[in-house]
Amino acid sequence: MRIIVVGAGVVGLASAYRLAKSGCEVVVVDAGAAGAAASHGNAAKIALAESAPVPAPGVILQSLRWMLKPDSPLYVRPSLAPDFVKFMLKMARHCNARDFRSGLQTHLRLAEGTMDLLDEWADDDIAFEMHRAGVLLAFETEERYREQLGALDVFERFGMVPQDLHDGDVQAFEPALSERIRHGLFFPDDRQVEPDSLTRGLAKRCRELGVQIHEHTPLHDFVRRGDSVLGVRTTTGSFRGDRVVLAAGVWTGELTKQLGVPLPIRPGKGYSVDYSPAPIQLRTSLTLEDARVAVTPLDGMIRLAGTMEFGGTDDAVSPRRVSAIKRAAAEAFPAWGGPPGEAKPWAGLRPMTPDGLPVIGRLHPLPEVFVASGHGMLGLTLAPATAELLTGAITADRFPAELEAVSPRRFTR
Repeated sequence: MRIIVVGAGVVGLASAYRLAKSGCEVVVVDAGAAGAAASHGNAAKIALAESAPVPAPGVILQSLRWMLKPDSPLYVRPSLAPDFVKFMLKMARHCNARDFRSGLQTHLRLAEGTMDLLDEWADDDIAFEMHRAGVLLAFETEERYREQLGALDVFERFGMVPQDLHDGDVQAFEPALSERIRHGLFFPDDRQVEPDSLTRGLAKRCRELGVQIHEHTPLHDFVRRGDSVLGVRTTTGSFRGDRVVLAAGVWTGELTKQLGVPLPIRPGKGYSVDYSPAPIQLRTSLTLEDARVAVTPLDGMIRLAGTMEFGGTDDAVSPRRVSAIKRAAAEAFPAWGGPPGEAKPWAGLRPMTPDGLPVIGRLHPLPEVFVASGHGMLGLTLAPATAELLTGAITADRFPAELEAVSPRRFTR
């Protein structure tokens, strides 16, 4: 079976790798360089402890308060564009406790085998930087800490029981933290993965398996015959296949729109800043929960990542939002100071959906087309499971219960 994968981010490359391992002939096309879009600047986490969907109880009210603060953790840029308004209204309907808890369970169920799959990848000579440092969710306020406790029973059902820390015990656990951090939840199973090393490793292993990867090859349109999709047309030629996988991140919705089945996948801009050498030594990875800033130690460096900005499709860097991320680190770590080695700040577009869940599966009513997108901030975390599920659906017509909750059909019925 010949498969065309559109998109060479971590989800597309993981899918190409798994499909090639199953015996498929695979071609990957991407408008840019492999791994250069949202996969490049993410928080570098396998974030099981932070896999809650973005739509949550209280988010709408909080976002309204924050709309007057362009440096807030969540910012909705005002727009009257019909598609944007429709998307935000749909998201608002999912900001309730029932949908939030259901979405969290879906993410945790999808990610249950992630660590084993990453180990299998490493055993298959995919070289990438990975750490097993866990994650400490660090809280300044009692209010934010209590919010997190409200979903703890869901995590515990999946065997994730955190260590509960308060006041001086937080600083004893992570000495770099300021005393303003008064509560902590440490989840030991989370890992850290340097994303560029992973996409490089996946691309290299894919090529060894015979996968053709065509970078800087924008898709122009689709090869069609009647109701059948036979492949894609790019700026450099046509590629035909038995199946087409759309894993193009924020652009996936536009591609499905070309096929007459529009999916509500819109950009949520995020930011990151790298420091090399690392300005402080950390025992674990952290998330400063009140500021919503991830602090991820990697080999010789630390990455700060955070914010969610809903608006257009530009990836311009807002100095004000970058300053807010850096300010959160300076306030949380007394030794932070004005660290040298700051890289140029990065901004990228995460593929978001109204219910906060990914879109994985067959694009009805087009039997040849499959979708793997909408992973939001969890692309790195959910890429291994996505690749497994997609490969089973394509090669064995296997659609387990996990796929029902994330099927494209929930948006096309």
